[in-house]
Parts: sequence; C-alpha cells; structure tokens
Amino acid sequence: MTRLHLHRERHLVSRVGWLRAAVLGANDGIVSTSSLIIGVAAAAAKPGDILIAGVAGLVAGAMSMAAGEYVSVSSQADTERADLARERAELSSDVDAEIEELAGIYIKRGVDPATADGVARQLMAKDALAAHAHDELGISEMTSARPIQAALTSAATFTAGAALPLAIVIFAPASLLVAIEAAASLLFLALLGAIGARAGGAPVRAATIRVTFWGALAMALTAGIGMMVGTAI
Repeated sequence: MTRLHLHRERHLVSRVGWLRAAVLGANDGIVSTSSLIIGVAAAAAKPGDILIAGVAGLVAGAMSMAAGEYVSVSSQADTERADLARERAELSSDVDAEIEELAGIYIKRGVDPATADGVARQLMAKDALAAHAHDELGISEMTSARPIQAALTSAATFTAGAALPLAIVIFAPASLLVAIEAAASLLFLALLGAIGARAGGAPVRAATIRVTFWGALAMALTAGIGMMVGTAI
C-alpha cells in the first residue's frame, strides 16, 4: 500500500454551508428569545404574557431566519449561475483565450508557464467549465450555495435554540425569572459556541467568549429597556 493511501486527511471545509446556518440559527434563537423574555419580564409583565411573548418570538424568529437565509443564499446561487453562464459563453466563443486565462492563474500561483499551459489544457479537456468555476470563480461543490438547506437548517436550529430559554419561563419561579433566564441562556450560548467551534475545528475558547459576550450585551440592553418601559407605564 502506498503512502498516498495511508495518509488520509480530514478537512472540515465541507461543513461550511450548513454549519454557518446552524450556528447562526441556534445563536439567534437563544439570544433573541432570551432577550425578549428578559425585556418583557423586566417590565413586570405577568408570567402568561411573558410566555406568549416568548412563543411568538420563537415562531416569528424561525420564519424570519428561514426566509432570510433562503433569500440571501438564493441571491448567492443566482450570482453563481450567472457567472457560470457567462463563463460557458466565453468558453464557446474563444477557447484559446480561456486556456491562456486559466494558465495565467496558475502562473500567478508559482507554476512555470510551460507547466501551467499544460495543466490548463488537460483540465479543460476533461471539464472546461468545472476548471474555470473552481480556479477562476472560486465555485466548488463543497462551498456552492444551497438555499433550501440553509433555510431549513436555520429554521430548525433557531427553533431548538429558542426552545431552551422558553423552557426556563415554564419552570423558573416568577420572582427569579430574569436572573435564572440570563444565567441559563449564557450557559446555553457558551455550550453552543464550544460545539460550533469543535464541529468547525476552530479554537473553542475564542468562540465561547464571543457568543457569550454578545448574548450578555443583548440581554442587558433589553432588560434595561424593559425596566424603563415598565417604570414609565
């Protein structure tokens, strides 16, 4: 068995599409729902009103995340398709220029001109559009836009994230709701940051600090607004 077969590399870039949507959805679910609950609770609202606000925030947020992800990723997919169509037309009209263009990319990366020209010709002989999509446009199978996947992932993870702070409303005593909600939500965010970093192969400590900081800031701001509104009313 050759060294090539013995050496197996495990790259995590293939997870970029769904992992980004999953982390964003869960993070937004925890932060927005817990902040909403804390803000309403700080305004001295009744437990029933707080629960209704939390449920409404969960449903509205999940739909917003799904729609937002679908629209934004669809725009990316439309751009990719337009670029590929343009590249396909250029390949049909002037193959030699496209070979020279592809070879030029390899030359800039440090390949000598003769080798670059040979590689460009060989790759284009196999699949010219795929070669230009990957090396000229930066479009690959692993990173291409998938709107439906992004929308479903974001909606599902938002719902899962929002369900955690919402459950606190049901079980925590009303007198301690704000404190327990804040502490539990920060714990959920820290756990999410660690899981997301681990799944993506990134430093756990930095990711954990990042998500908990912004979550704490959002909760503090909404709690302050809730107390001001409650006092004014």
